[in-house]
Amino acid sequence: MPDAPARPSPKADDESKALFRTLVPDDERVTVKPMFGAIAAFANGWMFMGLFATELFVRLSDEDDAAVRQAGGTDLEPMPGKPMRGYVTIPNWLAYTLTLPPKK
Repeated sequence: MPDAPARPSPKADDESKALFRTLVPDDERVTVKPMFGAIAAFANGWMFMGLFATELFVRLSDEDDAAVRQAGGTDLEPMPGKPMRGYVTIPNWLAYTLTLPPKK
């Protein structure tokens, strides 16, 4: 039986990647690596935030995860129907930021 063709991950645009990098803590224990056709941040080897296309996702405690979901956060699903446990998307993170005037 042949393997199913690989489904390419949606790519993050340069503007989203640049904005994401401003959110990453400046800490020697934190690294940024390519992930899901975009980028993700790792602390001590554990992924804690990243982009999937232009969606920002984070790894949170159960309590914080519930609060983000109440505000509209959803499961991170890099593959349809297969959510990544422990990760939630942040709704409208880029849309709101783009409404702000340019920083001087």
